[in-house]
Amino acid sequence: MSALTLYIANKNYSSWSFRPWIALKAKDIPFREVLVPFEDEAGNPKFREFSPTGKVPVLKHGEITVWESLAILEYLADFFPEMHLWPQERDDRALARSVASEMATGFTALRRACPMNMRRKPQPLAVDNAVKVDVARIESLWTSLVERSGGPFLFGPAFGAADAMYAPVVNRFEIYELSSNEGTRRYMEAIKALPAWQEWETAGRQEPWVVAADEV
Repeated sequence: MSALTLYIANKNYSSWSFRPWIALKAKDIPFREVLVPFEDEAGNPKFREFSPTGKVPVLKHGEITVWESLAILEYLADFFPEMHLWPQERDDRALARSVASEMATGFTALRRACPMNMRRKPQPLAVDNAVKVDVARIESLWTSLVERSGGPFLFGPAFGAADAMYAPVVNRFEIYELSSNEGTRRYMEAIKALPAWQEWETAGRQEPWVVAADEV
């Protein structure tokens, strides 16, 4: 079987890279990591050497190239069905794909105003109403899904693709102090307790590169 290679950018900032990476690590799926750091907020021209869009992340598997975080997660779920990245029940799978897609296409106010930054010291950030609406929607999703499944993750005791899609939000909520909701905090702590999360966070904090646009 051909080896998996995941191309990513800075662990301190690259939230889209984080999503498939934490899924691979949390599920103990072997892969080779290739990190190409951002040159600026627009990315890096070198991304074009492996990415059809000039963006990260990109997964290479033999002759196959997969780009976009959610598409990579879907590919991994197809190739490693025993890892149960999506829930086994059909209704739960549909719900998990819905909330994952909502993260992929939505919450633009939060993502623009509050970039992921593993090195940032937690401190409050004044945000506008659009960000507050995004935060409230995410809190509602997390609380209702954990209550429905019994937690500690969105769809039960096992970390899955939906959790991977929301992992960067955990960092955003923490470093900008966007939530004091008890249920939200419990879910965040479950994600942060993952060895995969801690490995990424440690590496991100140790990186020497600085992208000024993401230093809010």
